[in-house]
Amino acid sequence: MATERNIRTNFAFYPPEEDGGAWHATLDSLERGLREAFPDPTIGHRSSGVHEMTVLDFEIELAPDVWVDGTAAITEPDYAYITLTDVTADEAGAFAVWLRDSFAPTPHLVRFASSLAMANGEDPPSPLPIEGGREDVGALLRRHLDAFDH
Repeated sequence: MATERNIRTNFAFYPPEEDGGAWHATLDSLERGLREAFPDPTIGHRSSGVHEMTVLDFEIELAPDVWVDGTAAITEPDYAYITLTDVTADEAGAFAVWLRDSFAPTPHLVRFASSLAMANGEDPPSPLPIEGGREDVGALLRRHLDAFDH
């Protein structure tokens, strides 16, 4: 029986390229959303030396004993990203479903990319499916990683 590799990489989530402000969000609204959705998150704000803006760092528990770290930058009206660090496709998929279904105003407004894909020359983010649960989205993200894991 074949065993799937549990590849860990960074995943980033973005609004549509032509509408960077499509989430109609702020760091404060993201913080509220994370606090409402996940038990006892650790959240902090800091100044990013890379982008010269305030970013939100967070650690959330997706499931019992499954923690993920992330960073978000949202500057109105036209720029947003959320990055998860060192996660599996299933972990990123669970977060992506929450982002798509509970944070973004409509499901078609979320795109994703992985650092593994970017390191292998895949540059533009892909649209996240507008339907499907954690298992479906996790499977899609595993196939995405498999395409670039040479």
